[in-house]
Amino acid sequence: MRVLITGLNGTLAPVVARVLEQQGAEILAWDRQNVDPENIEASAGYLEALQPEAIVHLAMGSEHWAGRLATFAAQQQIPFVFTSTVMVFDDDPDGPHHPADPRTEKDGYGTYKVRCEDAILAANRNAIIARIGWQIDPSGEGNNMLAHLDQWQERDGKIEASTLWKPACSFMEDTAESLWNLLQARQGGIYHLDANARDGWTFAQVVTALQKKFDRNWEVVPVEGYKHDQRLAGHENLIRPLSDRIGMG
Repeated sequence: MRVLITGLNGTLAPVVARVLEQQGAEILAWDRQNVDPENIEASAGYLEALQPEAIVHLAMGSEHWAGRLATFAAQQQIPFVFTSTVMVFDDDPDGPHHPADPRTEKDGYGTYKVRCEDAILAANRNAIIARIGWQIDPSGEGNNMLAHLDQWQERDGKIEASTLWKPACSFMEDTAESLWNLLQARQGGIYHLDANARDGWTFAQVVTALQKKFDRNWEVVPVEGYKHDQRLAGHENLIRPLSDRIGMG
């Protein structure tokens, strides 16, 4: 299967590409230096030349680009996967959040992802939208929870971790495997991929488990801070649980 993955210069996409290659997929990249996603004519020609058999849209870009990619996939009758975010839900009303729940984002990144979701679903009723939470990568590099916690400890000398927040989160490799499975199933819809959905660990518990698993010299201070059951519920069976990765013992 020839899979076009956008966003290969980002954090999650390279992991997705690696997992898909392990499954025998041929990875195609979108070359933004030569093809501007907002150039409609050039983009259409590029897609025709690439002839992908599936599209996984992970890049940051306008909702118009997302909609055009979804339209192409619909016309070619190929699977289309888009990663959205838990940030489409605010903390009021509280979670866990389900796929059919009203999106309550107020501004910023969540609002941007809502626009993309809407553009995609308007263009392609068979599109697969996978909402994900904070990603964890054992390499500790890039935009992920482990790297953020390392920086937090270095900056503040401690990590104040809320006992009132149950974050949506998962390991990148598990997210990638789930995206591959959704791609193979070809069942359109909105999916929630959250490794913490079943376990329901607080942020303080997650941080402590990561500290033990990856032997970090952090000072973890549990606090009654940010309050939100942020979990993405509804598809707990589609992703490896957090406790399988970093059991609290």
